Amino acid sequence: MPVHVVDAAPRATAVVALTTTWEEFPTVWASLLDEVYAVLRPPPELAAKHGPGPVWRNVMLYKDDAPSVEVGVLVSGSLAPAGRVVPSELPGGRVVMAAHRGDYGQLGRTHEAVQRFAAERGVELAGPRWEIYGHWPEDGREPETDVCYLVA
Repeated sequence: MPVHVVDAAPRATAVVALTTTWEEFPTVWASLLDEVYAVLRPPPELAAKHGPGPVWRNVMLYKDDAPSVEVGVLVSGSLAPAGRVVPSELPGGRVVMAAHRGDYGQLGRTHEAVQRFAAERGVELAGPRWEIYGHWPEDGREPETDVCYLVA
């Protein structure tokens, strides 16, 4: 898989933030994402009249190794906090990234490829890293997820 360094602008998100454990995280991320969608989706009566609204790209930001995480979606504008759903952003700056295609259970291999690329080139990673999930392709192709690491 191609790994490369790019300049990335900060990107607005709507998220639920949580400090958890790596053991617990796989059991809680879906419910955090459900909280975000519950806030952003239009009420059923508006969706019936005007459609379901925008389709968002899911994101998971790992701020550190605790892990302190933010689970949510990319948004195009400002957002008022609603319960645990708050506005945030993916970091901007130099980023080492790779596009993962296929099974989400294999994302670890793409993370390893990005880390190896950085180590082989003497690129220091700052710590924050994130995944941006593409929409599920309707043409039978495998889903694509961008794996990004902020450079120090």
